[in-house]
Amino acid sequence: MKLADHVTIYEVGLRDGLQLESKILSVDEKLELFYLLQMANVSELEFGSFVHPKLVPQMANTAEFYHHVKEFPEIELVALIPNLKGLELAKQNGVRSVNYVFSASNTHNQQNVRQTTEQSLENFSNLSQFASDNDIALNVTVATSFGCPFEGSVLPQRIMNIIEKLLLHNIKRITLADTTGMANPKQVYQLTKQVVNEFRDFEFGCHFHNTRGMGLANIVAGLEAGITIFDASLGGIGGCPFAPGATGNVCTEDVVHMLEEMGVRTSINLDQLIHASNRLEELLGHELPGQVAKAGKSSRLYPVPNKVTS
Repeated sequence: MKLADHVTIYEVGLRDGLQLESKILSVDEKLELFYLLQMANVSELEFGSFVHPKLVPQMANTAEFYHHVKEFPEIELVALIPNLKGLELAKQNGVRSVNYVFSASNTHNQQNVRQTTEQSLENFSNLSQFASDNDIALNVTVATSFGCPFEGSVLPQRIMNIIEKLLLHNIKRITLADTTGMANPKQVYQLTKQVVNEFRDFEFGCHFHNTRGMGLANIVAGLEAGITIFDASLGGIGGCPFAPGATGNVCTEDVVHMLEEMGVRTSINLDQLIHASNRLEELLGHELPGQVAKAGKSSRLYPVPNKVTS
């Protein structure tokens, strides 16, 4: 396997992770988790979203939370935005980096932002211009890149066409998202390899869910194709509230453990990350899907049990 020496983990637990939780964390509780992630050396973090609080009440305190953490230059703080209004709110609060999300699938996009994919692309020019005029770094996530829960398969050529249209604008990164955990490793390798080969000078990432148990395998497939940026959620919590059965982001500590065991550096302190995951479990009041926090690192050794004689 030809793998990169180092990858970037883009932590989405405070946004994508918390948006499906029935318990709404306070600003102080989010701050506690943020400081733990900082101690774990997380370098990129999606801290919240500027969406209507009635649609996603878990994100209603995003602006207040950001004003407490915006002075941490060692962490790139990114806000999710669904439209130009969200970008304007981000700008009003001094946010310097945003992530715009729309879907490759028309049906999913209409469920999510009440527009077709083509309408989102048409409106993107205004959003891109606003970001450029205000010196805001603009990332784009293309949801349902590997399949749609309403329409089924999404053709690779549709993704390539969307990327070509996006690259007409001033954007920093494009992330291909498996929004409901439909992807498989062969599919991931083929699509990401095609993308990396055709758009060699641009930065791409991947966002996988572990809904059907293939999240980590899909990361390995993307890594082998040349992707070096992966989204992950502390504890494995979260998912898309507008798609049935979309729970199960890949778990950050599981991803970091796997990559480090493979000799791929993440620069993240796994012990601190596990500590953060344990605290998240306490705050949410239920067991989390992640495995490493339960079982411990594979390097952990156990004493030989005493032989019992009758």
